[in-house]
Amino acid sequence: MNTQFFAAWIEEIAAVVSAQRDHLTQLDAAIGDADHGANLDRGFAAAREALAAASPATPGALLVLVGSTLIRKVGGASGPLYGTAFREMGKQFGDRPEVDLAELGTALDAALAGVRRLGAAAEGDKTMVDALAPAARALAQAVRDGLAAGEALGAAAAAAEEGAKATVPLQARKGRASYLGPRSVGHEDPGAASSALIIGALKAAGSR
Repeated sequence: MNTQFFAAWIEEIAAVVSAQRDHLTQLDAAIGDADHGANLDRGFAAAREALAAASPATPGALLVLVGSTLIRKVGGASGPLYGTAFREMGKQFGDRPEVDLAELGTALDAALAGVRRLGAAAEGDKTMVDALAPAARALAQAVRDGLAAGEALGAAAAAAEEGAKATVPLQARKGRASYLGPRSVGHEDPGAASSALIIGALKAAGSR
């Protein structure tokens, strides 16, 4: 997977976030500030522009630039959290011109660790961690099982989507939604939903 692959990933993310912007905002309206979709749409549009202007030479440089852009352009907690995830992935890749599936798995673990560290969230807290953690586990298992890239990314995407859906019956313990207490039950967490879209976009990039 080279720089072009990761550029395609960001293109896929920007497209799916734009298409699902209103849905993400509706999810956020139930338990948050009703701006999650608009914020992410703005952030990934800015990331696309930054990549077009800079043309990073390596996957690591590309993802660090995306992360830095999200931190600057996305409001609320989402900017630092998603920005940290992409920056940690980029730093994990270093200056390698290409990475393999195992290295992608290690980078996804680094992204998850960064998000957990910044947000102080664990699985079951009804956050983006509930989608990212299952995705990271599924990808690691796929690597151990020797699956091809398409199957491995598909497994990660499916696990992320299942994790996001599993937040519906949970009571939020972190973030703005936690202020609602029991009223947060019955709603899908918008951060988990957008994380699942991002991992799904990784699968789509691998199918190009």
